[in-house]
Amino acid sequence: MSRIGKKPVELPSGVSASVSGQTIEVKGPKGTRSFTATDDVTLGIDGNVVTVTPRGSSKRARQQWGMSRTMVANLVTGVTTGFKKELEITGVGYRANAQGNVLKLNLGYSHDVDFAVPAGVTVTTPKQTEITVEGIDQQEVGEVAAKIREWRSPEPYKGKGIRYKGEFIFRKDGKKK
Repeated sequence: MSRIGKKPVELPSGVSASVSGQTIEVKGPKGTRSFTATDDVTLGIDGNVVTVTPRGSSKRARQQWGMSRTMVANLVTGVTTGFKKELEITGVGYRANAQGNVLKLNLGYSHDVDFAVPAGVTVTTPKQTEITVEGIDQQEVGEVAAKIREWRSPEPYKGKGIRYKGEFIFRKDGKKK
């Protein structure tokens, strides 16, 4: 039994949802998002509560049950509060600057890196060494943050690079004499 799938998803005030077949569409103050569930689960709306129930007792149906409930909960969270990832830049001379929908990164290469920010995601730089990625789609926000981090992932010897805020980098000792 899925413990996650059993919990209903409550719709806060200002959020509306509609189900047509296997597709649920959620509208909120930040925008509109939709999700198409597989045929293994049934989506239902009772007032301001969305429920997900499996259509059988097969392993696949139970897997899709919990996953579909989580996807619906992420839709609701996305259109109400949105998702946010924060990155920190560590290193001498490493800095970032957001200009419109382009993020300019100075990461020690012979050239500046111009990262084009996709639509639906906003990237801001409160400081030169901090990057904030925000949006209503959790997967898209995480993917953009991972692509930015990929340009200079943190290394274990000096700790230089781009890392998530609060991420611990296991440090190694240098060469011993």
